[in-house]
This record gives sequence, C-alpha cells and structure tokens, in this order.
Amino acid sequence: MAILEKIRKRTTVLILIIGLALFAFVISGIFTSNGFTGDAVSSTVAEVNGAPIAINDFRREMENATRRYGANVPSAQILSIVYNQEVRKKILEQQFEALGISVASDPIMAFVKTSGYAQIPEFQDENGTFSEAQFTNTIAGWRVNDPLRYEAWLRDEKAIIQAAKEQLYFTLIKGGIEATLTEGKFAYHKENDKLSLRYVRIPYTSIPDSTIQISEKDIQTYIKAHKDEFTQEEARDIRFVYFEEAPSPEDESTVEEAITALLNDTVEYSEERDATETFPGFVNTQDIAAFLDRYSDTKFDTLYKTKKALPPVVADTLMALRIGELHGPYRDGDFFKISKITDKKRNGAVKASHILIAYAGAERANPNVTRTKAEARAKARSLLTQVQKAPAAFAALARENSDGPSAQQGGDLGYFQEGVMANAFNDFCFRNKVGTIGLVETPFGFHVITIEDKQDVVQIATLTREVAPSEETLNSLFTTATTFEMKAAEADPEAFGDLAQEAGYAVRPVNQIKGMDANLPGLGAQRRIVQWAFNDDTEVGDLKRFEVNNGYAVVQLTKTYEAGLTAPEDASATVLPKIRKERKAAQIIKDNQGKTMQAMATEHRVSISNASALSLESPIIPGAGREPLVVGTAFTLNLDQTSDLIQGETGVFKVQVTQKEIAPDVENYSTYAANLRKSAASRVNQAVYNALKEKAEIEDKRAVFY
Repeated sequence: MAILEKIRKRTTVLILIIGLALFAFVISGIFTSNGFTGDAVSSTVAEVNGAPIAINDFRREMENATRRYGANVPSAQILSIVYNQEVRKKILEQQFEALGISVASDPIMAFVKTSGYAQIPEFQDENGTFSEAQFTNTIAGWRVNDPLRYEAWLRDEKAIIQAAKEQLYFTLIKGGIEATLTEGKFAYHKENDKLSLRYVRIPYTSIPDSTIQISEKDIQTYIKAHKDEFTQEEARDIRFVYFEEAPSPEDESTVEEAITALLNDTVEYSEERDATETFPGFVNTQDIAAFLDRYSDTKFDTLYKTKKALPPVVADTLMALRIGELHGPYRDGDFFKISKITDKKRNGAVKASHILIAYAGAERANPNVTRTKAEARAKARSLLTQVQKAPAAFAALARENSDGPSAQQGGDLGYFQEGVMANAFNDFCFRNKVGTIGLVETPFGFHVITIEDKQDVVQIATLTREVAPSEETLNSLFTTATTFEMKAAEADPEAFGDLAQEAGYAVRPVNQIKGMDANLPGLGAQRRIVQWAFNDDTEVGDLKRFEVNNGYAVVQLTKTYEAGLTAPEDASATVLPKIRKERKAAQIIKDNQGKTMQAMATEHRVSISNASALSLESPIIPGAGREPLVVGTAFTLNLDQTSDLIQGETGVFKVQVTQKEIAPDVENYSTYAANLRKSAASRVNQAVYNALKEKAEIEDKRAVFY
C-alpha cells in the first residue's frame, strides 16, 4: 500500500506539471493507479490499429452495462453495445493522442454544469443551484465514507472526460466546415430551377434476360472492378433438424382426463375416521379460491371482464352462460380449461369520451392553466352546447380544448368499470343511457362527457391445467434425436437431407452466419451453435446434436466463407442483374443510334411521354422513377434541344427540353450557404467516426470469449 501511495503522489505531481489535471479540485483516481496500473493485459478482446482492448477491462464494462440495462436487454445486445462503445473510444483516443487534445478542469466543470449531474441534490446549495464547492466536497466525502459510490463516480468521471474530449475534437472539425456563396447559389438553383421535357424510354425489360449470356469469368471481373461492394466477412452456412419438446396426443388426453375428473365430487375412505368423506368438485365447491389454489395452474381472478377480454375461442359461449354454469374442458393455447360463471353485471363496463376543462387550483391541473373556476365552467358549458348540436365534432373539440391526457385520442377513455373514475364522473356514466351527453364537475375540473357504449361484464373462475410433455415423451424425444444424429454421422454428409426427409423431418438452412451472431432463425439465441460452427476443428459436413430451447437440434455445417472478396457463386444473385443492365443498355444504345424519338417509340412500341417541374433536387420522372443522370443531362441542354441516348436506371432515354425556368438570382446567397454549413456540421460526428472506423484495422476477438 505504501508503494501504491508513492505512485499516486508522484503521478499527481506529473499531471499537475504537464497541465493535464482533470478536476484539480477533486482527488480523483483517474490519473492514479486506476489509470496507469491495474491488471496486466493477459489477453485482448479486440485490437484497434494494433492497440489492444484488454478482456479484463472489457468484462468490467460488460458487468457495468448489464447492471445498467437490466434483465430486459439480451446479453448479446449488451455485448454488441459495449464492443462498439469500446472500439469507438479506442479509435477516438488515438486521434486525441495524435492531435495532442486534452481538457483541463474548467471545460469539464462547464460540461458538468450543463449535464444531468447539475440536477443531483447533493451537488446543489440551499437554493437548489449547482455549487462547485458543494460538488467538490461531496465527491471528496464519497471517497472517505462511501467507497462504492466513489468508484461509480470514477467511472462517470472517465465518461465525462471522454465526452469533453469528443466535444472539443468534433468542435475543432466543425470549425473547419465552410460553404461559399457560390455553393449557396448552386444549392438555391438546384432546388428552384425547373424544366419540362418530352422523353422516350426503352426499358431494360424489353430485352429478355435469357438472351444475355454471362459467364463466371464475367462475374469475377465485375467483382474485381467493384471490390468495395463485394467484400465479405468470415461466415458459415448450416442446416438443422429441430426436435421440439411438444406434448404427445397421449399427454393431451391425460391432462384432459385429469381436469375432467375434477368436475364432480369424489368420495374417499379415511382410515383415521373409518368412514368415507365426500370432497366437492368444481361444479359444487363453495370455496372457489381455495379449490383453484389446490387444483389449478392459475389462481382465481376476481376481476370482471368484458367479452373482448375473454379467450376468442369461447367468448360468445361464456357470455351466454348463467351464473353457476360451466363450460369445458376446452383447449386454449397450451392449457385445458373449465370456466365457471361466478357473477355477471349488466352494462358493467362503459366506453366514454370527455373534454376536461381544468382551472387554476384544480387537482393535477397543469401549472400553465390560469383560468378561474368560473371561466372553466363557462367554457365547458359553451363546449357542451357545441357538442349537443354537432356530436360528430366531439373528437376534434377534445383535441383542441381538453386539458386531459386523452386529448390526443379525441378524449377517448376506452372501456372502464364502476369505481374507476371520480364519483360524479362514474355516476353520470353508469346511470345514463348510451348516447347521453352531459356536463359533470369533479375535483379535476369540468367534464363534457359523451357515453358511447356499454357492455356486460362477467366474473369467471377458470380451472386450468397446462398441456406439457410427459417424462416418457421427453425420453422418447431424446432417443429420437440421438438416433437421427447417429445415422446422419455414419452416412455421407450429403445424405443429411435425404435421411431427414425419409424420417419425415424438416431441414432448415441458415446461411451467412457471422462470428458474433447470437440468434438463429427457428432456434432463437444459440451462441453455442455459432461458436461450434466457427471452431477451427469443425469442418464442412460435420454435425452435432445441441440441447436448445424446448428440444434438440441436430446441426450440420454446410459451407464456410473466408473474409475477403465474395466468391462469384455467392455474388451472382447481386452481380447478374447489374451486368445484364449494362449489356442491355449497350445493346439498346447501339440499335438506336441516330434515330429520332418518334422512330424509337414506333419501333419499340412505347409512347413519348411528358414530365414537368423537374428539379435537380428531386430528379423523379413520373412513370419512370428516380433518374438523376437523365434529369441532370436534361439541365445541360438548351430549350427545344434533344439529347443523345442516355443510360438511365430503368432504361435508355432520349429527351427533349420543352420548357426551362431558371430561378431569378437573389441579392445574397448567405442563407443557403449557412444552411449547407449547418447541414454538414450536423453530420460531422457520425461521418467522421465512420470514416475513421472504415480506415482503422480492427481485429474482433469476441468470439473467443463469448
């Protein structure tokens, strides 16, 4: 500990000397042992331009993120978030170091003042205002009295310093962004210059694909000429047969028989009393809650329900039953059920809409509401009159006038049962008929109410038993999956599909799996399968049985993809349409050189069309789609001039300009230049980082650890 203390002291002195003190007012661990010592980097989870990201540091970040996001976010998603965060941090840190970017205490304090930290009560003075002195004292106090909170603060402090450096870095870049008045003028004309034209288009679809012969060499040549478009990550193809843990028909019959047996009374002999005893069944039991607690997979739900809240398969039947009557057993999803009506209430649920007019001092009133109670009453009466004259306008009036949270829904409150609303509101809705419109006062203000519908509600006791596979079924499934695995392993790898088909099993392929993928279609989260597929010892044709969610999967590796240029057979689906398009364009241009628009239209049986009000900003030709090259070429032509043949996106075009409107020059283009600067600046953070990441050499080793 003495040695560590000396290191801390010397490190602090060095930092003060070189002017890199962050939070000189806080005795921080950032530039002490927490920053420069710690666990030796025994292994790395990634390398960025040769700089390692230590697995121990990464795991700590994973633990912190897992606590922060909670159980609702899948671990695979958290892993991706933390990885991207750490890679970003490493890439930007390298930029900071190369440019000599550091931040002192003042900029960081300014950052804290404008962040959520300024709202923490412990950092505020007696007036509720952020206080630097209070902030400093609180952090120092945590270090002595609350080590866990202090450690959490150190992590936050690192994040603040990183954010402050990023802010400075990107601000410096934004400072170099400029847009000249000439660029502003171009943007103005790009948006406001308009032209109209006549055009003829020979679509590429006029030439059948079958007439264009393309070889594998052609595809390979195209790939090499467009390397940026056809680079691939290391990937795998698999196929699998899924054996699901599902109940057998015998299991279903057993559960149905068991729940049916609970309907009637049972008589049992008691040796202790030397007498028979009758136990009431579901039909006759007087203590519904106790009966369901003992025999049902679900408890007694005492809430009353409308028809819409009941299982659709039996909703009509249940609503037609009288109190005490039963229905079942019936199948609802994974359960057999018997339902018993224990109570009914006619018109027990009301659907209503309201317009709330609040006033200053009313319960839960928005502080912005300043009207008096008398003014609120007068406004509510005025709205009531309008609604009574035009009931169809209720929703619009609610959106415009209501102070309630349902305003955006046109005042719609949906269905509610008795006792939910304020007393006066409740009484109005349940004592009046559907279609009644009226005014009610509650502690929240004045309500203009329309009653839209009423429904009966029922209280239902439902005896449930889940239909689950028995132990015998599970044992049989294991045997079945293992038997198939053994047969497939002994056979030729290519016979996997045939063996599955003979046995009546479906084979499901999953292609282009990446090394860090977690979810497989049809199987869910299955990192073990992905790791096995990428294992150096796993070869094409190998197979393995995995225990997965609700069953087993027998998986076979069918193909591997090495990182680099995409192979012709893998890229053909993408490349073939592009090569066909190029060759069709060349053929159409060759066959129509020197021809007039009318001749082209006649020969190819297409019409000459018109398009108006086209601009460079929106180069969309009605009937043809987005054609930037065609529209751009048209803008280079003079009035009534006809173009050469143009290779467009959907066909070959010939155009004639029929009208050209050049927007009048304005006195100053500074506004347009400013908009360009603002637009470019808004993209800086992400665009710059994307460029740095694309240029960086990143080696992802997560698959080794996760």
